[in-house]
Amino acid sequence: MIVLEYFAAALIGYLLGAIPFGIIISKMARGIDIRMFGSGKTGTTNVIRAAGGRAGLVTMILDLAKACAAVMIAWAIVHTHTAQVVAGLAAVVGHIWSVYIRFQGGRGVATYVGGLMAMNWLVGLCTAVLILGIGRLTRYMSLGSIVGMVASFLAMLGLMVWGMRPPIIYLTVVQPVQVVFCGLAAGIILVQHRDNVQRLLKGTERKLGGRAETR
Repeated sequence: MIVLEYFAAALIGYLLGAIPFGIIISKMARGIDIRMFGSGKTGTTNVIRAAGGRAGLVTMILDLAKACAAVMIAWAIVHTHTAQVVAGLAAVVGHIWSVYIRFQGGRGVATYVGGLMAMNWLVGLCTAVLILGIGRLTRYMSLGSIVGMVASFLAMLGLMVWGMRPPIIYLTVVQPVQVVFCGLAAGIILVQHRDNVQRLLKGTERKLGGRAETR
């Protein structure tokens, strides 16, 4: 029975994570298929470039929400931290390789942050602020995403260790399996950013503000 419950958590997480909000919002806002522009990804940054800031903001919120919902539903089904992690990872995988759009998708950043918010809202919120802050200051969203992934993993690892000491505050109680979630999800997302890393090192990475060209 427990196996079926975990399978349900994973399936729900994947199917929710796979919803291509970037495509839906871009078509509603501009009547375009976001995959035909810029990087071809369905995430916030490409939506901003091709369909505008408002469309990008809505996409980001919905991508956050779908992963957050997946993790909370998993908690309701099984009520274990492992179930949260299973659903969160499945949501990230679903966003990157969506069954609805022939296993295409985005890079998984907002989906990861949404799942993290459902596990520890403070770390999730700080990660979102860090990503957006670096992105705004440098105009490189990829740089903000990369730094945010690493920082969130280190923060959760540090809180897990600190939470073993008295006094224990609720937000410092981080389970080892949640740190595993951050490590695995961040690793997957960093691999998805390997082309961005190469362009950042070469100084050829595109900044926010420019329009996405047709592919």
